[in-house]
Amino acid sequence: MLFSYNWLQSFFPKKLPAPKKLAELLTLRSFEVQEIKKVNDDWVFDIDVTPNRSDCFSHLGITRECAAFLGFKIKQEKNRKTQEKKNTEQLVSVEVKDKNDCPRYTGKVLLNVKVGESPEWIKKRLIACGVQPINNIVDIMNYTMLEVGQPLHAFDLDKISELQTGKKSRKKIIIRRAKRGEKIKTLDDKEYILDENILVIADQEKPLAIAGIKGGKAPEITSKTKNIFIESANFAPTLIRRASRSLNLKTDASFRFEHGLDPNLTEEGLNRAVRLVQEIAGGVVSGKKIDIYSKKIKPKKIKIYLSKLEKVSGIKIPAKEVKTVLKRLNFKIIKEKGDLIEVEIPTYRQDLTLPEDLIEEILRIYGYEKINSYPPQISLTFPQKNPELTAQRKVKEILKELGFTEVYNYSFISKEDAGFFNKEYIVELENPVSEKFQYLRPSLLVNLLKNAKDNLKFFEAFKVFEVGKIFQKQGSKILEKRTLAGIIVGEKKEEGFFVLKGYIDSLFEGLGITDWFYDGFEPHPEDVKKLFWHLNKSAEIKVNQEKIGFLGEVSERILRHFDIKLLIYAFEIDFEKLIEFIKEEKEYQEIPKFPSAVRDIALLVPMYEKTENVQRKIFAAGGDLLADVDLFDIYFGEGLPEGKKNLAFHLIFQSKKRTLSSEEVNELLYKIIEVLEENPEWEVRK
Repeated sequence: MLFSYNWLQSFFPKKLPAPKKLAELLTLRSFEVQEIKKVNDDWVFDIDVTPNRSDCFSHLGITRECAAFLGFKIKQEKNRKTQEKKNTEQLVSVEVKDKNDCPRYTGKVLLNVKVGESPEWIKKRLIACGVQPINNIVDIMNYTMLEVGQPLHAFDLDKISELQTGKKSRKKIIIRRAKRGEKIKTLDDKEYILDENILVIADQEKPLAIAGIKGGKAPEITSKTKNIFIESANFAPTLIRRASRSLNLKTDASFRFEHGLDPNLTEEGLNRAVRLVQEIAGGVVSGKKIDIYSKKIKPKKIKIYLSKLEKVSGIKIPAKEVKTVLKRLNFKIIKEKGDLIEVEIPTYRQDLTLPEDLIEEILRIYGYEKINSYPPQISLTFPQKNPELTAQRKVKEILKELGFTEVYNYSFISKEDAGFFNKEYIVELENPVSEKFQYLRPSLLVNLLKNAKDNLKFFEAFKVFEVGKIFQKQGSKILEKRTLAGIIVGEKKEEGFFVLKGYIDSLFEGLGITDWFYDGFEPHPEDVKKLFWHLNKSAEIKVNQEKIGFLGEVSERILRHFDIKLLIYAFEIDFEKLIEFIKEEKEYQEIPKFPSAVRDIALLVPMYEKTENVQRKIFAAGGDLLADVDLFDIYFGEGLPEGKKNLAFHLIFQSKKRTLSSEEVNELLYKIIEVLEENPEWEVRK
């Protein structure tokens, strides 16, 4: 917001500090001055006035701020009398349809004004503040708004329709809501279509102005205008804000009304404008001042204790200094008792409601730089370690290193998605915001699959995971627990399950978990998991014989529901159980000095046979020299006997003491084959 240095100086009999120095003081004590620039013989400040200080959207408001921190007195304006026709007929009547829309409406009629060019001093000040001069009447309205902060509007009185009352006629102005579809052409020749949420100033026939925003073309002030009606009103901030947004029309007036103005300012603005009109354009006030003020705003009273001021600020400010600051801010001290001071706040300071607000005002003017900084007088202790947060951070780091991207989803699912789960443990919200958020999620996978659908529009392959809470009903209680889940998209059909299994292995290794394995999944008839997973390409994740999660290929039924064409592999792990197995202490293992030897073996087994059983047999037969057994392929279908599947393993042989010979490795391999073939239903493929 732009302010003229010369204009501010006109309020003071004493010389203000130089422009740059004044800008520094304003930034320190009141509002940040973003820029200073020279305009002709003036300096213009661009001040970032905070939204809560609508009293400072004017030169008078900034003047009061300068007076407070400089200790200057403001010039008292001479009480000039206006020219009035006494006992004259009231030419205008006003009706306010809703007092909440327009808390106060004031106005005056001036006859026989002379419309022309404004004096040079007014034009200079308007131009400095970014306002283009038009004519003396319009310029005075803008000038008064910039000076005291009250927007005003002048109507050509003769262009307002008349209301017949018996033999007499008078102009009638109505403040009402617009009718749906009602139109108005504004001063800039643009036409707007209005609705019932927009407030207008109207006569008996048509809208004259969009209230608080812009005047209409119909009653425009021109060089032929002789008689005018000056409006100075107060409008509801929310109403003006909504109207301004809906019309996409922002003005200096709407900006001020949107932030809330003091209703008592309307009279001050009106009187100032009338005096300027009579000084510059002549004219005589006819009839009484119109003033519709439904609920008068009175000054607030706030109590402050000096002891609380000292406690909050950390310094002791003498009572005399406190009272001096309060008086500089135009706060009236109405009571003093002990360390209690009660003050009356001017109505234009609508931002002050609490004792803390008053303390801030005192410290601001007294000077924040006078408050010494002290280190806290407490002992700092380390917070207790939160194992859940530590584990969560570690899990995220490992998955991100594996190429996963973390997502955050809502904790809700729709009624349609909830149909995949047993109703007995689904938690329904009492007041859902919409049907899409009717239930709390019992699993993270539903929303992850929705993420997959959205991302497949842009990417062919990706990996995402989420750590979040799920909710399940257990009798009369609701179980809330943290879960880890993820999906991978874009892997080959024959490799996807094993790629995902490899990611889980890397996760557990990074967390220091041992003794994990994957077990076959045998669903019960009512088990909800059979809906989610491809039964022949899924497995339970176990640690120390305890089930902690699940992984596998998502079933075709689920993918069809989400309209997903590619295969998706997913996992979901009980995070709270996972934490129990994480080991923070690391055991050092020496890097092997001797090379390993790898042999592959393929085995036909019945479809029902668990991989775990086969691996156990291989380890038992291989002895200490068999370092690891890694399943790298499972195949069933065409080319194999019915009811059989093929398991392929990497057998890794290694000694910590010597290099194994080929003969030793082959001998161990033959021994393993003999043990496996002891089972008549197993066949080692050669």
